Amino acid sequence: MENDVRSKTYANERLTLSKYASLSQNTRGRARAEQPCGMRTDYQRDRDRIIYSKAFIRLKNKTQVFFSPEGDHYVTRLTHTLDVSQIARSLARALSLNEDLAEAIALGHDLGHTPFGHSGERILNKLSPSGFRHNEQSVRVVDVLEKDGAGLNLTYEVRDGILNHNGDGASTLEGRCVHIADRVAYINHDLNDAIRAGVLRAEDVPGDIVAVLGSTSRERINTAITSVWRNSADKPFVAMEEKVRGASDALRRFMFSRVYRTSYAMGEEDKAERMLSEMYFYFTKHPSEMPPVYERIADGEGVDRAVCDYISSMTDRYAVYTFNKIFVPQGWLFVNEQGD
Repeated sequence: MENDVRSKTYANERLTLSKYASLSQNTRGRARAEQPCGMRTDYQRDRDRIIYSKAFIRLKNKTQVFFSPEGDHYVTRLTHTLDVSQIARSLARALSLNEDLAEAIALGHDLGHTPFGHSGERILNKLSPSGFRHNEQSVRVVDVLEKDGAGLNLTYEVRDGILNHNGDGASTLEGRCVHIADRVAYINHDLNDAIRAGVLRAEDVPGDIVAVLGSTSRERINTAITSVWRNSADKPFVAMEEKVRGASDALRRFMFSRVYRTSYAMGEEDKAERMLSEMYFYFTKHPSEMPPVYERIADGEGVDRAVCDYISSMTDRYAVYTFNKIFVPQGWLFVNEQGD
């Protein structure tokens, strides 16, 4: 009975998916062989493993653009991830690709992001002699850091999509759906957050961009998905039409000039740099004060690798807590302070 469920999924994929889709039964597999699940395909299992990972749960307290914003409706790294997942699944469905694979890649694509968003990434990249890139760290999270060093043992296709989500190099079309979904998601929700924060007004978006993409987030996302479908259905690639891609690139440049590289978004970056730098140098000198899993990494792969793993795993508020615990003097109880 159970084996019939997975077999039915395989049969449905063969019957309904594009010839360019990544069929679950054709996965290149895992680094460590496992007994197949009777109910779920390997891509479905990967999705579930990511959702229940500690790194995924921590995304709720990691910055997207604005550091620790006051308000319940600003995007966090977790809500961004869910947004990417929804758009990636819509793209995969429209193109008759494997939704389960696209969803798993999308849910795992930012697991390695630092506290304080891309500011934290730039800081660690500057501090570490080996450099630091969040896409590579996301793969390291699922390969090495989760489950106290055992990793999640994900399939090749999911790992490949995570590694290449910020470029065009994914080996599957589902991975390329995630690349487009990531861009569409962050440009639109970051624009909404900037308007909500008073950094921009909706009417500040150039009219030629609005004319192509639309004036609301719903319209812009729909335009992007529809454009990819018109341009890529039944073809061995995933891409927007030239006109829509040009307008999307223009909107991205607008966001960099008016939001991402302004004092509004980067106003706290100097503080974040001082804080992460001090912790980096402290733990480099005192690796035994990191949790045991990072101590083991320090012994096996070097202290720099372990410190980058530890700091990048932190949420914004845990980074602040750790910094305060190490560097901020705790209050003293003064007896007879006034000479009483």
